[in-house]
Amino acid sequence: MRATILHAPFDVRLEDVADPVLLRPTDAIVRVTASCVCGSDLWPYRGINEIDKPTRIGHEFVGIVEEVGAEVRTVRPGQFVIAPFRYSCGECAHCRYGVQTSCAKGGQGWGGRDGDGEWTPACQGEVVRVPYADGTLVATPEVPGEDQLASMLALSDVMATGWHCAVSAGVQEGETVVVVGDGAVGLSAVLSAVRLGAGRVVAMSRHASRQAVAREFGATDVVAERGDEGAERVKEMTDGVGADRVLECVGTGGSMDQAFASVRPGGTVGFVGVPHDVEVPIGTIFRHNVRLAGGVAPVRHYLEQLRDDVLAGEIDPGRVFDVTMPLAEVAEAYAAMDERRAIKVMLRP
Repeated sequence: MRATILHAPFDVRLEDVADPVLLRPTDAIVRVTASCVCGSDLWPYRGINEIDKPTRIGHEFVGIVEEVGAEVRTVRPGQFVIAPFRYSCGECAHCRYGVQTSCAKGGQGWGGRDGDGEWTPACQGEVVRVPYADGTLVATPEVPGEDQLASMLALSDVMATGWHCAVSAGVQEGETVVVVGDGAVGLSAVLSAVRLGAGRVVAMSRHASRQAVAREFGATDVVAERGDEGAERVKEMTDGVGADRVLECVGTGGSMDQAFASVRPGGTVGFVGVPHDVEVPIGTIFRHNVRLAGGVAPVRHYLEQLRDDVLAGEIDPGRVFDVTMPLAEVAEAYAAMDERRAIKVMLRP
């Protein structure tokens, strides 16, 4: 089989690797129907997250089950499944509480080692071994058509992450919500805030193509300014008060500063951007009773609900995929994401 290998900053290659096999009776083998490049993949691609050797990469995929271990009960060969960006046992205290990303056995997720020290390759390839298949994979009633494939793939990370941000922030009906970040997660957060009943949703974006998707998802306003000017625009739009909830979907110090500058006293900042050089303004939190909530999204916790929303035609998060490429062109997919020529690239084996 072929899989994506990151050798060094800006050096992504598709190479032949060994086919995965069942290692435990709780494993499944899944042939990938579609995978994608994530904004968080760009951290190691750009050399910000250091790598010291060639490394498999990718953590989002959907596909068809080919084989299951003897103890797997909830999925079977031939089913279409959605895989969260981290696998989980489904049985430990953390999984039962709905925080599958802290699973006692799940380990680091795709491309890391599980709780028993077994290596699990990443997902931008043709076939994936899935540990703890019962606790990880979510099947659809039927194999979805091409018209729903992108939305199913979006559920493996970005839609569920945007949803987690909005839910963590406590978005309520009629409120004003500002979304910082216009990548796939930020756009999904716009869709999530609208879905939760926000009365006004402001997308902070400088890019016309992303602004268009934000409006398609229900954003009522777009703010292109950043920093103090951006915060001032939000204040002008809210009679000098600030937003009830701000959803931070980037993970940089600047984006977090923007979020806290835009939220009202007593409001909430939800955050799901992977933090890089972020300092939480504890003084602002204390003085203005601002809450900070969020973190890594427990995708598995939300998957059934979001799957059913897609199948019912109530949400279409797959719109964030504006480019589709064959897996053979994965290097160009990374370049397109890095250079902001694409919002999000779907890869088809």
